[in-house]
Amino acid sequence: MRAALWFAGLFCLAVAGALFAGTNQGSVTLFWPPYRLDLSLNMVMALLLSAFAILYGALRGFAVLVSLPLQAKRWRLQQRERNMHQALQESLTHLHAGRFLRARKAALQSLQLEEGLSLDKATVSYRRQLRTIAHMAAADSSHALQDRTTRDKHLEAALELAPLNGTAQQQELREGAQMRSARWALDDRDAAAALERLAQLPHGAARRTVALRIKLKASRLAQQTGPALETARLLAKHKAFSPEAAGSLLRSLLLEQLHQAYDPAQLQAAWAQLEAHERQMPELAIPAARRLVALGGSSATARDWLLPVWDAQLRNPQALNRSQSVLLFQALQECLEDVDGAWLARIETALRSAPHQPHLQYLAGMACLQRQLWGKAQQLLRQSTAQLKDDALLHSAWKALAILAEHHEAPDEAAAAWKQAALHAK
Repeated sequence: MRAALWFAGLFCLAVAGALFAGTNQGSVTLFWPPYRLDLSLNMVMALLLSAFAILYGALRGFAVLVSLPLQAKRWRLQQRERNMHQALQESLTHLHAGRFLRARKAALQSLQLEEGLSLDKATVSYRRQLRTIAHMAAADSSHALQDRTTRDKHLEAALELAPLNGTAQQQELREGAQMRSARWALDDRDAAAALERLAQLPHGAARRTVALRIKLKASRLAQQTGPALETARLLAKHKAFSPEAAGSLLRSLLLEQLHQAYDPAQLQAAWAQLEAHERQMPELAIPAARRLVALGGSSATARDWLLPVWDAQLRNPQALNRSQSVLLFQALQECLEDVDGAWLARIETALRSAPHQPHLQYLAGMACLQRQLWGKAQQLLRQSTAQLKDDALLHSAWKALAILAEHHEAPDEAAAAWKQAALHAK
C-alpha cells in the first residue's frame, strides 16, 4: 500500500511537471554587454537543478573524504571494544570450565584493552562495570590457583571501582565482590574474616540466601552455635533447603547448643529458647535430659522434659525406633532420683497395660530400687534380664541385681550378677 501511494504521488508530480513545462512560454534574458543571452525558463530551471545536484554531490563527497580518518579511528576503537568483550567472555568461560590460568590471562587481556581505550580517550559508558567484572574474574582465578596476593590485589581494585556511594549497578557489583570475598575466606578456613566481610554488607544484601548460606558455614566453622542456629532457621523459613535437610540441620545445631551448656542454668536457658514442637522431639529431649542430670541439675526437671516423649511412646509404641526407645529408658533411669508419686503411678500404669514389656519391667524395677522396695525391684529386674537385648540396659540391670544380692548377704548370687554385668559392659 505504501509503495502504491508513492507511485501515485510520483505520477502526479510527473504530470504536473509535464503540464507546466509544455505550456510555459516564459524566457530568461541575460545581459552581459555587449552580449545578450536568451534562454527559456525550462532550460534555466533545468540548469539550476543540475547545478544544485552537482554542488550537493561535491559537498557530500568532500565531507566523506574529510571524515575518513575519524571513521577509521572509530572502527579501530570498536574493534578494541569487541576484543575486550571477547576476552572477558573467554575469561568467564575458562573460569567456569576450571581452566584458571587461561581465565586469569584472558581477564588481564581484557583489562589491558580497556586501558588502551582510556588512553585513546574513548568514552565507554560502562567501562567501570567492565573493569570491575574483569578484576573479579582475575581474583577468582587467582583464588583457585592459591595465589592470595594477586587475588587480594584484584579484589581491592574491584572495590575501588565500585564505591559505596556509586550507582545502583556499582553497589550491586560491590555487594557481589564482598560476598565472593567472604566465600574465599571461608575456603581459607578463616571464619572470622568471612563474618567480618558479611557484616560490611547492607542489611538487605546480608539477608539474601547466598549471604545467609555463607554466614551459616562461617558460624559453624567458628563454633558460634547461636548465630548459626538463627541463620539456619531463617534459611529454613525461606525454603533454602529441603524439609528433610532443614530438619536434620536444625536438630544438629540444637544438639550442639545443648551440649555446649556447662551448667544447669545455661542448659535450661537453651531449652527455653526451643520452640514447642522441638521440645517434643526425642532426638532433643532425651539428650537434653541426660545432659541436665550429668551436670547435676534437677531430676524432676529432666523428667518433665521427657514426659512428652514418654506419652508419645505409650500412645504409639512405634513412635520411637529401637535405639531411641533404649535411650529413653536409660534417660528415665538416670533421673529416677527422688522420683515422685506421679511418675511412679505412670510407670505402674504402663506396666499393667504391658506386663511383659522388658523395658517397662526394667524401669519399674529401677524405680522400686530407688524407693527401697527391694523384693519387688529384684523380681522385676530378674524378669527384664530374660528379655532385654540392649547391653547397656542389661549391664545396669545386672549391676542393680548384684547390689541387691549383696544387700541380702548372698555372695554367690552377687558374684554371678557381677559376672553377668561385666559380660554386658561396653
